Amino acid sequence: MSNHKNVNALTAGGVLVSLGIVFGDIGTSPLYTLKAIFKTAKEIAEGPSGVAGNYITPALVLGALSCIFWTLTLQTTIKYVIITLRADNKGEGGIFSLYSLVRKKAKWLVIPAIIGGAALLADGMITPSITVTSAIEGLKLKFPTVQVVPIVIAIIALLFIIQQFGTNLVGKLFGPIMFLWFAALGIAGLGQVIHDPWIFKALNPYYAYNLLVSNPGALAILGGVFLCTTGAEALYSDLGHCGKDNIRVSWIFVKIMLILNYLGQGAWVLKNTNYDPHNTNPFFELVPHSLVLPMVILATTAAVIASQAMISGSFTLISEAVRLNLWPKVRINYPSIQKGQLYVPSINWLLCVGCIIIVLIFRRSDDMEGAYGLAINLTFLMTTVLVAVYMLRKKFPKYIIVIFVVIYGLIEFSFLAGNLFKFVHGGWVTLLIGCALLSVMWTWYNSRKIKNRFVKYVEIEDYYTILTELSNDESVPKFSSQLVYLTSANFKTEIESKIIYSIIQKEPKRADVYWLVHVDVMDEPYTMDYKVEFLIPGKLIRIDFKLGFRIEQRVNLLYRKVVEELVKNGEVDITSQYTSLNKHKIAGDFRFVLLEKHLSKFTNLSFYERSIMDYYFVLKRLSLSEVSSFGLDSSYVDVEKVPLIFVTPDDIELNRLAV
Repeated sequence: MSNHKNVNALTAGGVLVSLGIVFGDIGTSPLYTLKAIFKTAKEIAEGPSGVAGNYITPALVLGALSCIFWTLTLQTTIKYVIITLRADNKGEGGIFSLYSLVRKKAKWLVIPAIIGGAALLADGMITPSITVTSAIEGLKLKFPTVQVVPIVIAIIALLFIIQQFGTNLVGKLFGPIMFLWFAALGIAGLGQVIHDPWIFKALNPYYAYNLLVSNPGALAILGGVFLCTTGAEALYSDLGHCGKDNIRVSWIFVKIMLILNYLGQGAWVLKNTNYDPHNTNPFFELVPHSLVLPMVILATTAAVIASQAMISGSFTLISEAVRLNLWPKVRINYPSIQKGQLYVPSINWLLCVGCIIIVLIFRRSDDMEGAYGLAINLTFLMTTVLVAVYMLRKKFPKYIIVIFVVIYGLIEFSFLAGNLFKFVHGGWVTLLIGCALLSVMWTWYNSRKIKNRFVKYVEIEDYYTILTELSNDESVPKFSSQLVYLTSANFKTEIESKIIYSIIQKEPKRADVYWLVHVDVMDEPYTMDYKVEFLIPGKLIRIDFKLGFRIEQRVNLLYRKVVEELVKNGEVDITSQYTSLNKHKIAGDFRFVLLEKHLSKFTNLSFYERSIMDYYFVLKRLSLSEVSSFGLDSSYVDVEKVPLIFVTPDDIELNRLAV
């Protein structure tokens, strides 16, 4: 926890680290944003005739630059840097951290949370593709015949391969490299701006307004403008790695460098109004021809860092979703001792395959621009909803909340309308991926609700006597010295009827001590608390773990740690009761019993609920087993399959015939 507090302190090192971790995605947007805007403007000007004419005008260029500046100001600076970063969950950020803060306000808030999470993951597949491709395409200025696609695929494949080894060492270089990248952006833009200082007129919001009301293709152009802020969500997602003060201070430098570069590109375009945005990238035209190759190398490195940030963010997002029961249980590895660094193999290879397929389908960054932005736009909208609820929870004045919702609802729905033009040009790809991911989250969440409806709980006090007698009944073979069940009962007075059935009826299980272990996922990220209830002294003990949504649920280790403390304090005796072992003070054996539910054929679910449950069991077969997900040693676990029965004998009407 102390490390976490140190992260939040404002330091020069923290500012440098935030440059490397937080701003990779938004920092590489100058590679393709203006190029996409002018490409769209040209296609609109061409219309059915296929002849564009002189479509690049001062009104278009100044309007586009003004839109970019005010988007970065309103969307990134005010919404995310100033407002959303306030919604820190014990120093942690991201859409699921935000959901954890507000989920008790209303159950329906899970909907914006999973829509935003799925959309963020979907766009995570195209971020490496477009950033690396845009950078490598700069090689064509030096080597016109170079094959871009094989190089891009090789870089992406290598990037995903190294994830399993951890990025701690490489991560230390990210900050200085990104500082160099942003400095290069600013210097390259400044070289043009010095000769054309009047380009600063673009900062006047009038030019943005004029473009939006006078240009017939304004909405489509907005879809291109949106690309300048697609990395804004990373500002919030990486809050836990850098701290809000470090992010806010470093953003000042980043924004200045970005604006200088965009203004420089705009100034160059106005000098070269006949350039073809399909074949020329104004970003690389700012650089002297002799420095193109170093700039391509630097841009590629920045693109890899941006991709790394998105991949790491995806791992964190999935780990949080698993803890919050919004995603199937998957294997999560910790490749280094650096806090917060984790590796999710299934997501890593899913993203890798997705990125390579996108590169092979679109091949050029021009075509990828159409697929980029539409899904992340949905994440922005969902974050707005959750932040508004957070402001309500924090008792912000109602008029401020209304102003926030109206302004950002208007801005983001306008961007959504603009991004919808991309649907047929590739936007359908990320939406399709997003819908697939959303279906997984929705199914996992709802199947749990359906299952819980049919879990029967009984009063555990009714079984105190029989459990005590069973424990002392030597006519029953001893199953284990210490017998542990995982229970979902939230109250110590209750227990699942299936657990009682397993102990008493299915196969009577005699044990010296029965343990009930319950795990409660808390809304805070790093909580690690527990409490112990002695229901029957020396015979039935319940342990409740309260774990943060970022804490790995290693039940086996956590349980043994608690038992060691109880033994040390003299609260329990785990010495084996077998005579030959007891005299030598040998500890008794431990055994976990897991009840694994399967769908009974005797069901009367609706078509929707049956579909949800069928999909759930498909996902369950593909996911990590309960034994592995709880961190249990399989040699000490018995798995008992129990049916989910949705029809009881009481529901059956049967007539007995006379003999």
